[in-house]
Amino acid sequence: MRLDQEGQSTNVEDRRGMRVSRGLAGGGIGTIAIVLIGLFFGIDPSVLLQGNIDSAPSSQQAPQQGARDEMGQFVSSVLASTERTWGEIFRRHGQEYQEPKLVLFSGAVESACGFAQSASGPFYCGRDSNVYIDLEFFRELRDRFKAPGDFAQAYVIAHEIGHHVQNQLGVMRKTGELQSRSSRAQANAISVRVELQADCLAGIWAGTANRDRKILEEGDIEEGLNAAAQIGDDRIQKRSQGYVVPEGFTHGSAEQRVRWFRRGLESRDLDQCDTFSAGAV
Repeated sequence: MRLDQEGQSTNVEDRRGMRVSRGLAGGGIGTIAIVLIGLFFGIDPSVLLQGNIDSAPSSQQAPQQGARDEMGQFVSSVLASTERTWGEIFRRHGQEYQEPKLVLFSGAVESACGFAQSASGPFYCGRDSNVYIDLEFFRELRDRFKAPGDFAQAYVIAHEIGHHVQNQLGVMRKTGELQSRSSRAQANAISVRVELQADCLAGIWAGTANRDRKILEEGDIEEGLNAAAQIGDDRIQKRSQGYVVPEGFTHGSAEQRVRWFRRGLESRDLDQCDTFSAGAV
């Protein structure tokens, strides 16, 4: 990727190295499990917990604004690129883009959505409009999920930013309300449409930023498409339990994730990302 024109975002908060303690109100092992399951699949834990977590962080140092290491700066540049692109898109639609904060952490982190460990993977919390990521996930993406490359990493960040865009557009609130009145199977089906739309929005960022500022290099698109495929529900289930249960999908299959990411990448059109009007995704 070529990110030299993108600059560095001022919305990165580095909490790596901070010690976090937690206290669960009305929780216990079951509550922790719900949080981790939700975060692993990229779901805002507040939708699952409905306010059942009340945790208090403690630390020995204050979070650092910005990141000084190479990987942190890469993340900051990707975030800056999304800010620039979505700011322009929102302005063209007569709206103002509210930039999210991206929180780097190591081991565990507190968010307005509760406590999470690094094993949960990157997630977006709609309650505080923050994206949270332990950079060790990128090693997992490369080694465990067989999705190496800088654009694969950028796709992960852009997907979480896609959830922030959904939050600003009111999608998260509406789907959260709908899920709360639905059966588990119906809630999963709604979640798939939410996640596929976030993939499509990630594609819009990449396609628009590349058109305007030529951020992509040879092989980058293939890296992104491979990452989308490798974290498809069917492939994750096959790796973890040896068989596939489509009714348990929360993000979509490899084929679906690739298709919707490509759709956004090629169309650069918000209307093309309406997964909720599509009869079949």
